[in-house]
Amino acid sequence: MANSGNSQEAVPPVEGVAGGGTAYGWNDGGTAGLSNLKGAIDPTEIPTKDLVNVWCMPSTANVGPQDMPRHLEPTNLLAARNERESVQIAIRPKVSWAGSGVAGAVQVQCSDLCSTSGDRLIVGQSIQLRRVVPILGVPDALVPLDLPVSQINLFPGETAALWISIDVPSAQPPGQYEGEVIITALKADAESSGQSLSKAEKHQLYKELKDCLEMVDPIDGKPLDEVVGRMKSATTTLRRILLSPSFSEFTSDNGAVDKMEEDAISSLSVRVKLNLTVWEFVLPETPSLPAVFGISDTVIEDRFGVQHGTAEWYEELDQHFKWLLQYRISPYFCKWADGMRVLTYTCPWPADHPKSDEYFSDPRLAAYAVPYSKVISSNVVEKDYLQKQVEILRTKSHWRKAYFYLWDEPLNFEQYDSLRNMASAIHAYAPDARILTTYYTGPNDAPLAPTPFEAFVKVPSFLRPHTQIYCTSEWVLGNREDLVKDIIAELQPENGEEWWTYVCMGPSDPHPNWHLGMRGTQHRAVMWRVWKEGGTGFLYWGANCYEKATAASAELYCIVISYQPVLWKQIRFRHGLPPGDGVLYYPGEVFSKSHQPVASLRLERLLSGLQDFEYLKLYASKYGREESISLLERTGVYFGPERYTVEHMPVDVMRGQIFNACRS
Repeated sequence: MANSGNSQEAVPPVEGVAGGGTAYGWNDGGTAGLSNLKGAIDPTEIPTKDLVNVWCMPSTANVGPQDMPRHLEPTNLLAARNERESVQIAIRPKVSWAGSGVAGAVQVQCSDLCSTSGDRLIVGQSIQLRRVVPILGVPDALVPLDLPVSQINLFPGETAALWISIDVPSAQPPGQYEGEVIITALKADAESSGQSLSKAEKHQLYKELKDCLEMVDPIDGKPLDEVVGRMKSATTTLRRILLSPSFSEFTSDNGAVDKMEEDAISSLSVRVKLNLTVWEFVLPETPSLPAVFGISDTVIEDRFGVQHGTAEWYEELDQHFKWLLQYRISPYFCKWADGMRVLTYTCPWPADHPKSDEYFSDPRLAAYAVPYSKVISSNVVEKDYLQKQVEILRTKSHWRKAYFYLWDEPLNFEQYDSLRNMASAIHAYAPDARILTTYYTGPNDAPLAPTPFEAFVKVPSFLRPHTQIYCTSEWVLGNREDLVKDIIAELQPENGEEWWTYVCMGPSDPHPNWHLGMRGTQHRAVMWRVWKEGGTGFLYWGANCYEKATAASAELYCIVISYQPVLWKQIRFRHGLPPGDGVLYYPGEVFSKSHQPVASLRLERLLSGLQDFEYLKLYASKYGREESISLLERTGVYFGPERYTVEHMPVDVMRGQIFNACRS
């Protein structure tokens, strides 16, 4: 990525910013004691700490360009097995030692985390390093950096943030792990060393490396003697490249001098110590809370130029499905029709396809959506298609995960009646099928009760037996958590009825949601709220629902990552929605040549919230649900939708107490 800054001449109002929803404004740490550096600065002769400020921040902090330095302290993290824990490193230049508007470049090197018994968490496998990129001026996109060594540019007067994530495998031995991140200021010529080669030299190197890759890539199923021959040929090619004049400075016979230079540079670096405690508990592979999140298939088709039903279309959907599973959510693909009727499906292949079993049997998937009608056009009659799908799936052990999501927020009697008719057709083939209905009101033209909230509470009696999962908007509750009891009292759990919740455009600040610009704890608190209120599932309408880029590149909500924007590298939030609503990850192509989706800070905090849910469930299994709610409040983490911690420390206190109380 040539430039990871986000230059915005006009930034629209972002919900949460005016209310102190970001970390902007911290100014403790100061800049006292800075060296009075004048003239040309050679970072190979000056300690990096004299050129940049480096400090650590928790994953719930929104570290923006104007954040001021803090003191650097070792980072102490706690994680269960099969858990991801993250921390941020902030870097702000004190002086400039390079030209062209750049303060300078720093090298970032990350080590493995090692325990005293020799166990490791390996960089590139268990440890990820990403740069935090602002969206509409608010830190949000997490753009991957090379590992174990990467290089970033720093800009005068701007704080850059790095996001370090540690994924602890389920089989990782418990214990204390230590590692470090080494930050070293680089000389200006080091930054441009890659440009010292002529275009012809670069082309030659590219051709030889490409030929080398083609030698070793297609070896699966090849005879052993052919594989050996290919490897020898590739080795010869690589040796010739390494011994070429382009790399002569690295092939000096005086290895001792090179090592001394390396040690001298290392002694000037800033070392950030990472300490991680891995404890015995293993987060369940199948999430305890079914969290179902929509992915717009039409957005994927528009964004990547793939035609519905083609091999490329299946490949795109498959990539998105597998990528999102790492966040403990259960993805479903969707498209909307008139009147908010929605076609939802977790697997694009039909039930009799081998991929169907692969998707639905994945232990990381807690729930899956079965389509009411055909996803791909065929000659099969709609009625016959539905019956065949249901009959096949009912024979599978994973059928208990299945649900049908038919209508999004029905508003009037006609829509509610259509929903009931569709549900009746499904129950004719599968009486045990679960129908999920999202709603925030009863039918507005057929009042069920004297007041709007009473009518809302009476929706289950109106939809029964055509709905089993009653999924209500958190917006309806406002700050009245006591109303939850009225909702739950109307349900019949003995008949398999469940209460799920969702957030969408609302609720708004200060309530928990995933809008851009909200506090980090506000993002994480969505799942604290679910735990306290007792919901048994959660739905989010869309994770990729941005608008397609158009020629209106001056649109205020247009997100441009480069100073020289290219039209296809632009994405926009949907007009009329709070910024970030419906968008939890970005297309990788916006930031680089990578096709891998780019996560948002909000998506990572969603994962942390779901992991907190597992911690609280473990605690409740030993001490009871009421005691787990007491712990949430006692530690100051969460009292209600308008009262929760704005600092990270209470979160660590709660997790630490669960760790101590539940350790074996």
